Amino acid sequence: MQAAHESYSFQALGLTRTIAAVARGNLPLSSGTKIGPYEILSAVGAGGMGEVYRARDSRLDRTVAIKVLLSHHSSDSTLRQRFEREARTISKFSHPNICTLHDIGTHDGVDYLVMEYIEGETLEQRLAKGPLSPQQALTYAMQIADALDRAHRSGIIHRDLKPGNVMLTKPGAKLLDFGLAKLQEEVPVMTAALTEMTVESKRLTTEGMLVGTFQYMSPEQIEGKPPDARSDIFAFGTVLYEMLTGKPAFSGRTKASMIAAILSSEPPALSTVQPLAPPALERVINQCLAKDPDERWQSAGDIARELKWIAEGGSHSSAVVPAIQRRGRREYVTLGVAGLCAVLALLFALLFFISKPQPQPVVRALILPEEKTTPLITQDNAGPAVLAPDGSALAYVAMDSNEQTLVWLRKLNETHARPIPGTDGAGFPFWSADSRQIGFFSGGKLKTTGLEGGTSSIVCDAPLGRGGTWNSDGTILFSPTFESGLFQVASSGGTPKPVTVLDKTKHDSHRWPQFLPDGKHFLYLAITHNNTRDPNNGIYFGSLNGKESRFVMQSDTQGTYSAGHLLFLRDAVLMAQAFDPKSGSLTGFRAPVAEEVLFDPGTWRAAVSANENGLLTYVSGGAVATQLTWYDQSGKVLGSVGSKAINLNHVRISPDGLKVAADPGETLNDIWIYDADRGVSTRFTFGPAGSNAPVWSRDGKWILYANLQHGYMNIYRKSSNGMGQPELIFGGDDKSVQNWPVDVSPDGSKLLFETGDLIGAAQLWELPLTSGNERKPRPILPSNFLMMEARYSPDGKWITYTSNESGRNEVYVIPSNGTGGKWQVSSAGGQQPIWRRDGKELFYLSSDDKLMSVPIKLNPDSVQAAVAKPLFTLANSIQTLSGLVSPYDVSPDGKRFLVITAEQGRTFPINLVTHWTATLAK
Repeated sequence: MQAAHESYSFQALGLTRTIAAVARGNLPLSSGTKIGPYEILSAVGAGGMGEVYRARDSRLDRTVAIKVLLSHHSSDSTLRQRFEREARTISKFSHPNICTLHDIGTHDGVDYLVMEYIEGETLEQRLAKGPLSPQQALTYAMQIADALDRAHRSGIIHRDLKPGNVMLTKPGAKLLDFGLAKLQEEVPVMTAALTEMTVESKRLTTEGMLVGTFQYMSPEQIEGKPPDARSDIFAFGTVLYEMLTGKPAFSGRTKASMIAAILSSEPPALSTVQPLAPPALERVINQCLAKDPDERWQSAGDIARELKWIAEGGSHSSAVVPAIQRRGRREYVTLGVAGLCAVLALLFALLFFISKPQPQPVVRALILPEEKTTPLITQDNAGPAVLAPDGSALAYVAMDSNEQTLVWLRKLNETHARPIPGTDGAGFPFWSADSRQIGFFSGGKLKTTGLEGGTSSIVCDAPLGRGGTWNSDGTILFSPTFESGLFQVASSGGTPKPVTVLDKTKHDSHRWPQFLPDGKHFLYLAITHNNTRDPNNGIYFGSLNGKESRFVMQSDTQGTYSAGHLLFLRDAVLMAQAFDPKSGSLTGFRAPVAEEVLFDPGTWRAAVSANENGLLTYVSGGAVATQLTWYDQSGKVLGSVGSKAINLNHVRISPDGLKVAADPGETLNDIWIYDADRGVSTRFTFGPAGSNAPVWSRDGKWILYANLQHGYMNIYRKSSNGMGQPELIFGGDDKSVQNWPVDVSPDGSKLLFETGDLIGAAQLWELPLTSGNERKPRPILPSNFLMMEARYSPDGKWITYTSNESGRNEVYVIPSNGTGGKWQVSSAGGQQPIWRRDGKELFYLSSDDKLMSVPIKLNPDSVQAAVAKPLFTLANSIQTLSGLVSPYDVSPDGKRFLVITAEQGRTFPINLVTHWTATLAK
């Protein structure tokens, strides 16, 4: 065997010195030396405790590998015991994917092991050339997992699984070097293990060290806890991730940073690094890499079986015809019959090919919006284009020149779209199964209407709908709010009944349902707002009877069923994979369909629609960006603050007007501070927990904010200069109740905050902030209605807020001491009130997104509000979502408005593709 092969073979046995070390004369045994029945042929290398040679077994005339204990360590009882432990460990195995131990002995005081001689290269050296194909990675991963399972069932842990300890040979992968393996009943000595860890670039151990590489160690090993089989499973996950991506799952410039990454970070999503890998592999890896061992796979055998299932779903075996030897008469008769069947099958195939219809051509077209209309593709008032089940028409939401929002209908055999009367304020339309009616959300209700429009029918309440689907039995499955499960209701109306139940430990929203062809099963998206990268966020398969709820794949946008495939997004690329709508299972490998597809991170929705007959529509654009934009009182754009960001939620201007606090969602909702004029930004909070809803103290010295961690939304305070540690101001122990700061009193002594679920139970509370107080909160005005979006008046004597006590959101003013009257300021719907800094004017948003101005006079015991007048329409602003965001703020002089604007004001054409599945073959 060539020297290169030798180096490949024995680096994986825990060696640090290679053939170069032999040339330096560091190895004492020369060629021809006899050790028992074995003749040394050449030196290969040495590790921290052993020397390795290529040798010939004179009895069996075969080449073997001999590993001996270093002579100058022979008297070290600890190393000798370690050497013997390695021998005992390996001797327990007889597995095709584990290096075989042939013999063990002592010769002239030299202890040695005899193992099979392996030709090939290590996985580490293979990965230096780039990642493996998904098929290769699956094959090797199954073999490694099976080998680990055999070891674990024998009570043995490897403890040092890494690419350098996996050999790739012609028959497959071989798991090597159990030099650090330990019997499960042994007590680990973590201090010694830590001294042996290395971060050498080639991941080889230095002289005097055994392996135990940081990069592949489990969190419990790093923390000094006893490892078990699940520690190997964590390492397996890192190796599989690296096989598929060519990059380590965890990395860092120093040992400390690498340890920190393993303990607290997640590797980049597999779907973003290797989009062609089977999606089920991502779930396998994520579960392997769980920080808590109890949340990982509990056995390597389960992993091996899962990988086998994935491989079988994506492979197509071909039969192997054995060579024909001497056969009897019966065998020839059998062959003759088989041959006749083959001829008949071939003739049938030819006739079928000649008679079958030719494939339909793929046609691509762009559908442009009507002139003087703005399609509303993103945000909470959106209505992305949806295809009729029969493919005859499209429905989407657009705003006309009179700023009226309606559902628009575009029949595909016509050249123009038309609005559907009676769909005012509609959002997220969906079709009936017979393509004759439209369902939509408007005014807190789920409604339906015919294609000719007119008076719409109210089906039931739906405060903030997140999608619906309508089967042929007349059942509508829908999500009534952004924090709820799915409900079913008759399209004729009635009381909704729950279909899915939220598991608050994993999800806080089920949305964007789609009925599958049988009308009983459906797809839906389950997500948590706590963490946009949560591995539990994904597409699920459910049934109306509630008996099935199965994870299909990880995803941050909805899945769409079409023509035997599941369509889904990966990093703005529309992908497709074969999908069985009866079992909810995926098969085969995913393939790209379209690039740069528009998706809205704020609602977790992709602008994609398709039907069973292979008709597809989508909008291009990638992730929707938001921007902080300055307007004057006439609505003229004056400039912007900072760069575009994904999913901005809150904006607050500092009391002096020089700085802006906001929380861009792409940084896991960390808060940033911007220079109001120059836009220079500084990060204020740091993950991994999400921080949002920043509020300035009136002296500008503090910023209070909400922090979402482990499902609890609590309120913290931190110096606005970014120095010091955050201070917990208020917290609770109920995950269903969230706490958000909304304003600080002018004297800094009190905090207004919202508490509740922010849909039907949000209430205003006041909390003392001065030292010496017990900080016991009190409700501002106990009520069964929503109370939110509150602000203290500049003198601190009044509070303005939003409430739905009249049946819709309106703006009110009350005394801050909780006694006295209540004055309604808005008259036709309003929310998000903000005082001008001198207290003589109040601004708010109308129900149709107009920024309103109300001159106001605050008397000692009463409030006088003038008639509200509109300033301008915030056509491109993000929606207020009933108190969940602060979409604008006012400069101290009341002359400028900083607004979070979205890109939906652009004209997005709709891409139409016929017979889209024909593109997969290309």
